[in-house]
Amino acid sequence: MMYRKILMLLVTITLIPLNQVAAEHPLDAYIRSYNYQSRKEMKITSKELLAGIERGEIQLIDIRFVEEHLSWSFGAATNIPLPELPNRLKEINKNRVIVTACPHKDRAIIAMVFLRSRGYKARYLQDGLTGLAEHLRGDKARAFILNQKKMQK
Repeated sequence: MMYRKILMLLVTITLIPLNQVAAEHPLDAYIRSYNYQSRKEMKITSKELLAGIERGEIQLIDIRFVEEHLSWSFGAATNIPLPELPNRLKEINKNRVIVTACPHKDRAIIAMVFLRSRGYKARYLQDGLTGLAEHLRGDKARAFILNQKKMQK
């Protein structure tokens, strides 16, 4: 009887890797198909981001830590710190292009790859949140916020 259980355990352990090989992970497929067009499509500029937000096509995810977000934030962004991202996917609209952002792009790139591996149409903000701030000064900020309020009505 014990011999039979050990044999069943060995068979089960042997079959697990076969099942994993059969189904390719989405990240494997993304990397295998990566080319110059993919490189272009994974990035977005601040100007493109703002236009996409105004059209309602983009959801901006601020991937910074809570403390960073509390020190300054961007009203049109949802703050989901990178370590919380796997547990908060329900807050992300799969029908929109998702743009991840942080000041220096490092966490935004990690988040973009993670989201792409989960089937989201994700890009990262190539000039970072510090670059975005340059596009939202004075009258530009006022016009953007007023437009956002119109869209919410």
